[in-house]
Amino acid sequence: MVPRVHDLRQAPGLTGLCVGYELGIWRYRQFASHVFEWLPEFALTESECDAIDSSNAVMLMRKAAQAVYVTDKYAKRGEFGELFLHIALRQVFGTLPAISKIFYKDSSNDTVKGFDCVHVRDSTSSLQLWLGEAKFYKSISSAISDACTSIRAHLKADYLRSEFTAIVNKIDTNWPHANRLKTMLDRDRSLDEIFDEICIPVLLTYDSDVVQKFSEVSSEYKREFEQEVRRYHEQFATKDRGKPIQTHLFLLPLQTKQLLIRTLHEQLQKWREL
Repeated sequence: MVPRVHDLRQAPGLTGLCVGYELGIWRYRQFASHVFEWLPEFALTESECDAIDSSNAVMLMRKAAQAVYVTDKYAKRGEFGELFLHIALRQVFGTLPAISKIFYKDSSNDTVKGFDCVHVRDSTSSLQLWLGEAKFYKSISSAISDACTSIRAHLKADYLRSEFTAIVNKIDTNWPHANRLKTMLDRDRSLDEIFDEICIPVLLTYDSDVVQKFSEVSSEYKREFEQEVRRYHEQFATKDRGKPIQTHLFLLPLQTKQLLIRTLHEQLQKWREL
């Protein structure tokens, strides 16, 4: 997953992610394998990830796979979109996951409530909280519309206070930034102050005309890829997202969502059955 376009001058920022091709074929299988390399960090707690060794690696990988979902009705599941966002944040911005939202689901087939990821980005002067939204869709227009609706709902004061309480209660005490994040989200702090320390990363997938048209990463492909993601970035940027708050848009164009999610589901089943 290569950041083919990366522009921080825009508001919101833009990163266009590219899976690429190999021998004329869209690299969906290679991408699916790469995604599962990140599954333990996405689905397990800090303590469990730190404890992985040769004696328990298979057991914990199986546990991580079972946490995603346990159903054959996978076509509209969104967990892999959340995992794509996790990977993009880790690879592009070097963020650190604060809590595993998926770990705290009430049951395997529940969907994650609230923001789709909770990461932080550490600097010498401050800790920035990244609260993410992901839409693993076929249609870019639906992805943009639903993402903006989610953001507006999630930035309401009552919702944020409830979400902050849930985050604080779930922070692993072994996580190195636990105390700093708890202080940041203290109920006595004004939301106005906290907003200055928040970024909303949004990851949208869609079936792409450009990705379907080409079979190699040529100069023409790169040009049309950039034109496409910038066009959709402009559509997202003009949508009402509620409160003015720092946002970064990741666009992940797919050849077909159907092909990718079926491959991901097949790999998930193999890991669950280990």
